Parts: sequence; structure tokens; C-alpha cells
Amino acid sequence: MKNKFNRLTLAAAVAAAAFASQAQAGGYQINEQSVSGQGYGHAGRSSNVNDATIVFGNPAGMSFLDRAQVSVGGTYLDVSTDIDNASATRNGAPITGSSDGDMVPGSLIPYAFYAQPVTDKLAFGFGVYAPFGSKTDYEGGFIGRNLGNYTELTVMSAQPTVSYRFNDQWSVGAGLTYNRVEGELHRQVPTPTFGLVGMDNGVPVVGVTGTQELDARIEGDDDGWGYNLGVMFQPAPETTLGLTYRSKVSYTLTGDYRSTAADGEVYVNPLTGERQDKSAQLDLDTPETVNFSITQEMTERLKLMFGASWTRWSRFDEILVTDAAGNEITYEEQDYSNAWAFAVGGEYQLTPQWELRAGLSIDKTPTSDQFRSARIPSDDRRIFSIGAGWTPVENFTVDLAYSYLTERGTQVNQSRPDANETIISTYNADYKNEAHGFGAQLTYRF
Repeated sequence: MKNKFNRLTLAAAVAAAAFASQAQAGGYQINEQSVSGQGYGHAGRSSNVNDATIVFGNPAGMSFLDRAQVSVGGTYLDVSTDIDNASATRNGAPITGSSDGDMVPGSLIPYAFYAQPVTDKLAFGFGVYAPFGSKTDYEGGFIGRNLGNYTELTVMSAQPTVSYRFNDQWSVGAGLTYNRVEGELHRQVPTPTFGLVGMDNGVPVVGVTGTQELDARIEGDDDGWGYNLGVMFQPAPETTLGLTYRSKVSYTLTGDYRSTAADGEVYVNPLTGERQDKSAQLDLDTPETVNFSITQEMTERLKLMFGASWTRWSRFDEILVTDAAGNEITYEEQDYSNAWAFAVGGEYQLTPQWELRAGLSIDKTPTSDQFRSARIPSDDRRIFSIGAGWTPVENFTVDLAYSYLTERGTQVNQSRPDANETIISTYNADYKNEAHGFGAQLTYRF
């Protein structure tokens, strides 16, 4: 009875700490690297060892696996967005356009992991997954098109990892990550048109006659190396604590910038003769993260899990694209703030074949009210998750999970200058986002 009371006291204390804090860094970070973990809201990401997805969650946990196994799966994200009260101006004059919303296409986020115990203390693992990504694709004629109408960033990582278990209590793990990033930005850039505006003593005078929108597109890619470290500690057989660190990765995306007029031809500045078709580059650091979690076996059938994550989002302070000479092509301030994440979840072994899961995450966005943009219009969020694991035979498990994400309604109030600050574009709108995540995973144990 005393042991059970101590477990309940620990569970209640950690749960109270979790709910007392605001949580998780949303931004463009992706959490879909484990469907078994999705079922309990990734609350035990660094401490709960279910399958080979622990390669990502905490490399130290591989040495707790009793045999080789492979886990393959993915989550399909269905995102919907309502945009209300949208308006835009150009030098104070209203411009027209649509605001249909639902600008995030449905996406499947896949992954694959393999873990192999070499001895009773040493284990090796490998994983392929997406740690970061974002996409917004507004309709043609979007009213906020002068601020941004298409954004895509994808990062794919390959991670070889080793783990060593010192004794029944302690294990450590470490791995390298090779990361490939691709990015693309579109917007309709307002630009003056020039023509004959009069005569001066018989000499034609050329001046500004109006405004046109140029279709500006920037594409780039790069690769970079990072690393991750993990520690797992079992002070008692029923209690597991895990701590994982994932490093930042620095990129210089190089590619092309191209700006075209309505006729589809590359725009040439009539004053300077400069063609708007050149090389471009963008410096980007994906942030480091720290995750701590605890898994507590309450009974032989029930586990409770609690987790906290910290992400150094302050590294994402701007989108600055320059040409080969270092001249600015586009600049957008982001001003992200560091953020915490907390989650609580549980697993219940209903029968030898079926395991049920549920979890809750409460996320606090790293975006600021001042610089929140149409590219990533997110705010504080809550995620409710349920899941199940089915093991029809000893060596094979099917995991399924569903998550519902709802965000607090937010506002985008953007303003930016163009054409040497002679044209000021603004965009204002109210956003309400929600998403459904459907996950499936197969695990085979050798």
C-alpha cells in the first residue's frame, strides 16, 4: 500500500507541474516520429521504451530493447483554417482579393527506425524521419499575397545511433544526424510602373504611372550535420527517467531568385537595367531541443507518463535572403521566442494483445503578436490524442493513433515596405486553426 501511495504521489506532483505551465514550441517543428508515442501525446518521449522509435525519442533507450526490431509508419495531417475579417492595403488604399483559408495541404509524414542489440549492454540503431517542416499554399488572388502566398520548408534526417547500458539503472546514447533541407518562398511583390507622364520644354518626362505585381519566387537547399545525446535512469524497476538533447543544425540554403511580370517574362528594372533572375541564399538554424520525461508503472497494466521540452526558437529571428554579392532580396522579421512544452499521457494493457493509450499536450507558440505572419499564422494550442497497439502474434505489432489539435484564435497584422520603401503593403486577418492527425505504424521484432 505504501509503494502504491508513493507512486500516486509522484504522478500527481508531476501532473500538477505539467498543467501549471504553459507548453510546447509549435513553430515549424514536427513531432510525428512515432505513432505509438502519438497515442499518449509523446508524454514519455525520452523514457518510455516501446519499439524502435526510441532511436529518435532517446538513443539511450535502445539498450533496454531485448531484440532487434524495425518500426515503420507515418501520420497524415489534415489541417483546416478559417480566415475572417481579412483586409489589405497598398500605400493606404484598399486592395481586393480572397481569403478562402484551408491553405495547408494534407500531408503524410513518414519515418522508419531500426534498432539492434549487439550485446546485453551495447545497441545500435538507425532512423530516417522529418524533424522540421511547414507549408502554406494560399489560393490565387489571395488578399495577403503581397506579404506571402506560398511557403514550404522540409527537413529530412538520417540518424545512426549507439547506446550503452552501464548497469540495470543507467544507460547513455549518442548519434549523428545528416540533415537535408529544402525551402521555397513565393509572394506577389508590388512594384511601380513607369511611363510618359508629361513634357518639359518639349522633353518627354518619365515617371511612375501605377503599380504592378511581380511573381517573386525563391528556392534553395542545403545539408548539414547535427548530433543528439540521451541518458536514461531507472532508480526503481517501475520508474524510468529520460533526458535527450538534440543539437541545432546550421544551413545556408543556396538556390535561385526569379521575379516575373504578368507576361511571364523575367522582370528588368527599367531604371537600373538589373534582371530579377539571380542566385540567392538564406541562412537558417534549426533550433536545439531538450526533452525530459518520466514513465511510472502504477500497476502491472497501467503506466503514466509526463514530459517537458524546451526549444531554443530565438534562433529563428528573421528570414533574410541575399544575392551572391550580399545584397538584400527579401527580409521578414520573425522574432521567435524560446518556448517550453509539457504533456501528460498513459498506457493501459487491456489484454495481452491490446494496449490502449491517451494523452494531452498544451502548446505555447514561439511567434510574437507583433511579427506573426501569414506564412506561419500559429498560436497557443492543445492536442488531444488516443491510440492503441495490437499484437496479434508475438513478433508483430500494429499501432494506430488519432490526434485533434485546436489553436487559440489569433491575429496577423503585417506591414512591409517595397520598392525602396516607396510602397507600403499591409495585411490584417483573424485566424483559427485546427488539425486532425491519423497515424499508423508497423513494428516487427526479430
